[in-house]
Amino acid sequence: MEGDDCEFHYGDGTNEAQDGDFPAVERSRLQEMLSLLGLETYQLQKLSLQDSLQISSDSMKNWAPQVPKDLPWNFLRKLQALNAEARNTTMVLDVPPDARPVEKESQMEEEIIYWDTADDISADIYSFSELPTPDTPVNPLDLLCALLLSSDSFLQQEIVVKMSLCQFALPLVLPDSENHYHTFLLWAMRGIVRTWWSQPPRGVGSFREDSVVLFRAPAFAFVRMEVSSNSKSQLLNAVLSPGHRQRDCFWHRDLNLGTNPREIADGLVEISWFLPSGREDLDIFPEPVAFLNLRGDIGSHWLQFKLLTEISSAVFILTDNISKKEYKLLYSMKGSATKYYFILSPYRGKRNTNLRFLNKLIPVLKMDHSHVLVKVSSTDSASFVRRVRSIVAHVARSPCRRLSLEEMANAARKLGLKVDEDCEECQRAKDRMERITRKIKDLDAYRRDELRLQGDPWRKAAQVEKELCQVQWAGDPPEKHRAELRHRLLELRMQQNGHDPAWGVQEFITGVSSPSLGEKQYFLRWMEWGLARVAQPRLRQPPETILTLRPKHCGAVDFSEALWPEPLGVEHFLREMGQFYEAESCLVEAGKLPAGQRRFAHFPGLALELLLRGLPLELIDGSTLSTPLRWVTGLLKELHIRLERRSRLVVLSALGVPGTGKSTLLNTMFGLRFATGRGCGPRGAFMQLITVAESFSQDLGCDHILVIDSGGLIGGTLTAAGERFELEASLATLIMGLSNVTVVSLAETRDIPPAILHAFLRLEKTGHMPNYQFVYQNLHEVSAPGPKPRERRQLLDQPSDVSRAAAQMEKQGDGIRTLADLAFCDPERQHIWHIPGLWHGVPPMAAVSLGYSEAIFELKRCLLENIRNGLSNQNKNIQQLIELVRRL
Repeated sequence: MEGDDCEFHYGDGTNEAQDGDFPAVERSRLQEMLSLLGLETYQLQKLSLQDSLQISSDSMKNWAPQVPKDLPWNFLRKLQALNAEARNTTMVLDVPPDARPVEKESQMEEEIIYWDTADDISADIYSFSELPTPDTPVNPLDLLCALLLSSDSFLQQEIVVKMSLCQFALPLVLPDSENHYHTFLLWAMRGIVRTWWSQPPRGVGSFREDSVVLFRAPAFAFVRMEVSSNSKSQLLNAVLSPGHRQRDCFWHRDLNLGTNPREIADGLVEISWFLPSGREDLDIFPEPVAFLNLRGDIGSHWLQFKLLTEISSAVFILTDNISKKEYKLLYSMKGSATKYYFILSPYRGKRNTNLRFLNKLIPVLKMDHSHVLVKVSSTDSASFVRRVRSIVAHVARSPCRRLSLEEMANAARKLGLKVDEDCEECQRAKDRMERITRKIKDLDAYRRDELRLQGDPWRKAAQVEKELCQVQWAGDPPEKHRAELRHRLLELRMQQNGHDPAWGVQEFITGVSSPSLGEKQYFLRWMEWGLARVAQPRLRQPPETILTLRPKHCGAVDFSEALWPEPLGVEHFLREMGQFYEAESCLVEAGKLPAGQRRFAHFPGLALELLLRGLPLELIDGSTLSTPLRWVTGLLKELHIRLERRSRLVVLSALGVPGTGKSTLLNTMFGLRFATGRGCGPRGAFMQLITVAESFSQDLGCDHILVIDSGGLIGGTLTAAGERFELEASLATLIMGLSNVTVVSLAETRDIPPAILHAFLRLEKTGHMPNYQFVYQNLHEVSAPGPKPRERRQLLDQPSDVSRAAAQMEKQGDGIRTLADLAFCDPERQHIWHIPGLWHGVPPMAAVSLGYSEAIFELKRCLLENIRNGLSNQNKNIQQLIELVRRL
């Protein structure tokens, strides 16, 4: 037959184009793009996540890129802030200040001219017509591909996770013609966890949460053959958009810069999912469905097209013309289990030729005439979209191919594509994680048998240390009682020190001790996901009461009530290391163990490496709600040694009622990885370190910012003055006492947690008062108005019953009457912030709202401005911070 003389070879990962040499112009195109964007220096030493998160002068400006080399950094900063307009990264060409019209700082893409008086109209306004207009030669998809090719695995992962939160289509196959291979981005997708409402045909629906690389779903690929008058991306967006709300998930030609020619992005395969919310008015499909989009035509990217036919339930081919070459390519697909559909525009194509080729392909590809759709300019778009949806729904309901991304990656390997996860470091780290998690059958039994030092001995030791601290500050404490407490503590520490690290803990220590920094980072990520899989429960509750779309470390918000017990996490293994160090240090201090016999003195150094690579470390133990003082001071001493001359610190903390989005706020503001959402982690306080760029450290007045997230420590109701409340007030005092800046996150304008009010009063006695910023977050309502200036003034100036009760409990009478008295707040200086709702729309298909992103940026700018202006109290060096931890 006609197609029999056309041979294709896939097993070695090449096609006809790849077997030969690339033309010189094709080979240099990538290098030219990298050079234009200033990324050529990151081809050997890749751009890291830490590089992208440094605080610089640009962190305080809503700046517009003025040269192409600004574009990658501008895109990264917008993406870090979950800005839904991150892809609209355009340049404003630099214009001399004296030739520039007056403009607001936030205006990036327009020149707006203001005249103060009528006389100004006589100015030569035509002189402005020759100014450069905002322009850029870079297509946003080229920018994305260039940035991913210049980033290490962990920055790639961060970029993809943030794109998922913004509801952008995600890169699945990254083209790289320069180096003769394309990469399937499996590792980059690992960090995304999605939630949805499962609606089976019969029975009760259920809430599901899973990693996007693990759940199976039917996939539908949209590709172009030569030229198509119809846009694939616009059609995909319409299919994914409920009602009249258009979602620009896939970048298309009608968007800003959408018509700019692609230089290196052809061959890119993108993926996006539809996930049901449980609401019939919004759910286009009753189950998750994946959509794939190949950039460029299938004739030039046959390997990617072959992959799509191997992993998709159906392929939609958009074209105006079917040429003989493409006919032969499609004819070679005979016997494929994939369903094929054609979307034609015959009035712009060769109608008779198309019909002739289609009549030959129909029996070969097992099609019928219902598989050929016609769309011309007069076709009703809404009806056409409904027809495509009905086809997708019909195929998904019938027995069809359903693959996870892991299974898609296996298909990519067989075709010879590179899979980013297949590097040796990543696989060694994965093997070690699996050896550890394979032995975890029962969480409670594992905690009891493997994490032995975190049981009763640690809880009892923590209680004794608290009593010792209270006795120390009491007037004229009885020496006998102190001696008894010390003796009891020593016995408990000797009991702990009598154990050796269990096998699982030893394996964990070996993993974090790897001389390879990359393997160490891979191991920690694998452990996070492996432990989450071991303990992952399934929720069953109505979708109205859940907040969906929760990628770990950057997704949704905290919740006041855990729906399942505290899961096992990396922090528990680090906590075990900390207890071995604590017990041994205590015995050395008491003279019960020679310093030369120490086995665990290097543990703080191992933990510090993790802190420097972006892992949150525990400051307050979430199990006992106490601070392991020797472990924390050991960490800070190691930090002081490591940072040497760059040890000036500002401490920024976040406190408030669980469920008000503290962790999400910090993650969005600084690109951090604090755990968010229900059941994600313990209730302790965690710290992360942010580096300030050397070029900006002198201006800002510090070299690093230590960020403390309080987790779910503080309750939201006025409780009785019992042990629990005293504990919360003490912890709030500790965190605020360490801080230069404290963000207090509120659910309601008057919802000041009593424990925080007590901490205000206690700190006032010490003379240390951080710079406070009160943040009111209405996470569930996008359009909720923020407090007006008058309401802000009332919030600060009107005394509350809670503040009066707090003053009486702290024996300060009526001396403290208002919140302004407590926090030294000036309402005119924006100490109270309103943050709009997190989501724009209904999760799981909602993106982060632009208002949320912009408000978070303004808060960040204000915090940095306060630090620079010295309003955040005296900055500390690490030695001073160690002493402050001890005193507090």
